Amino acid sequence: MKSKKLLLLLCFPLFCSCAPTVTEKKEFHNPVIPGDLADPTVIRLGETYYAAGTSSEWAPHYPLYVSEDLVNWKQTGSVFEKNPEWTTGSFWAPELYCMNNKVYVYYTARNRAGVSYIGVATADKPEGPYTDHGVVVEWGSEAIDAFILEDNGEHYISWKAYGLDDRPIELIASKLSDDGLKPEGEPFSLMRDDERIGMEGQHWFKYGDYYYMIYSVKGCCGPRSDYQVYVARSKDLKGPYEKYEGNPVLYGDGTDFISCGHGTVVTTPDERMYYLCHAYLAGERFYNGRQAILQEMIMDENGWIKFATGNIARITQPIPFDKTEQQPVAGFTDDFKNTKPSIAWSWNFVYSDVEVKTGNGVLQLSGKPKEGNNFGTAFCIRPLKPDYVYETKVNNVNASLKGLTMYGDHKNLIVLGVAGNKLILKEIRNGQETVISEKELQATPYLRIEVAKGCYCSFSYSEDGNTWKEMETKPSPKDYSYLVRWDRVARPGLIHIGLPEESAEFTAFSMDLK
Repeated sequence: MKSKKLLLLLCFPLFCSCAPTVTEKKEFHNPVIPGDLADPTVIRLGETYYAAGTSSEWAPHYPLYVSEDLVNWKQTGSVFEKNPEWTTGSFWAPELYCMNNKVYVYYTARNRAGVSYIGVATADKPEGPYTDHGVVVEWGSEAIDAFILEDNGEHYISWKAYGLDDRPIELIASKLSDDGLKPEGEPFSLMRDDERIGMEGQHWFKYGDYYYMIYSVKGCCGPRSDYQVYVARSKDLKGPYEKYEGNPVLYGDGTDFISCGHGTVVTTPDERMYYLCHAYLAGERFYNGRQAILQEMIMDENGWIKFATGNIARITQPIPFDKTEQQPVAGFTDDFKNTKPSIAWSWNFVYSDVEVKTGNGVLQLSGKPKEGNNFGTAFCIRPLKPDYVYETKVNNVNASLKGLTMYGDHKNLIVLGVAGNKLILKEIRNGQETVISEKELQATPYLRIEVAKGCYCSFSYSEDGNTWKEMETKPSPKDYSYLVRWDRVARPGLIHIGLPEESAEFTAFSMDLK
């Protein structure tokens, strides 16, 4: 239960025994937070909702969002601009929680030995800034997916363990110290995955006579994801937990969604319950990644959790608040006039130390690639729809390759860029690069990549900003679905490949949705 006072606002109780009022409502369409944002967490303070989600190998870490109606969300920043000292990557599954007049975020990351553990940071308000307090759960070869339960004035932390070991996965818990910064007493097992179907992303809460566990099973990530949501319950906090015979309570059947899972429940002021989780949309929309979707959750007459529109996740849902109007998904433009780039930008911190300066209508991009990275520094945004066009204007001439990219990781990307007076289109697959086309130019060009169905790309350039010429590929457009990484999809953006002192300069960037 996400409760306790925070400044002059309240993190309201998660559940009560009040029955929801049934009224005819308008509809909204999922996802409510478009673009790749896995493992979402959500809390309510007063009538304002705050959410965060996985950033994986992109920085800044854990994008933060705010909403007044659960349907329209706006990014306000991120939990961390820089890595906490103990971490190296894999920033997964943040969990927001309020106690001790502060906001806590419990998060998963890899330490310097490459093992995933759980850290904790605190702030005076959800938007931050956050102060990191280091590791809170260090357990075997893996401890991920933290969740906090308050019960009779005491707090407990749960996590997933043994996912990398040759033994069943377990959900393990421990009492938390009063300051929320370390476990106390002997950890105990809540549930064990004897069926070997997976078990993670748990939301643990008390409702009436029962403790409930909403959790996800099967495969979380990639084109073959078959993630589903299960539920179990117990009259004792420590179990044993009885699994519901009607599981899964939420899943994708391939019509609207391929799969869904790993979320958090929050209540509205009138005590209705909503589950914010991630899902892969079906078809070409898969290439926008694991996007945040919203489904209303209710209790049936036997005290089991179910979803108001059935156990098959659906795009169209009744709108939570009658006066809400869902806003259309907008494109993106950055004119680089501000001294800080837009908070929508992300960079490949695992593979390069990025250097960015903006102002006076110009962005300067360079970086120092890390060992094993031969393909520079990427500065990207999340794709929001499967069909879009993105453009930039290269502003300077030097030996570095600078331009547009579609970026999977440091060994899987495409580049349309300029080096000296040459325009180059190249693709990199598993670290092997292939030059598709080269042309000599008389002026620094405008560059454009058009994306169709999430992964089909065509390329063009202009020397005057008016007349566009296509870069030939065979076939055209060309399928770049190979850029999908295990837990990530490719991101469009800018790239610099070269010496740090030979930076790239760009005049404006835009992404127009179709």
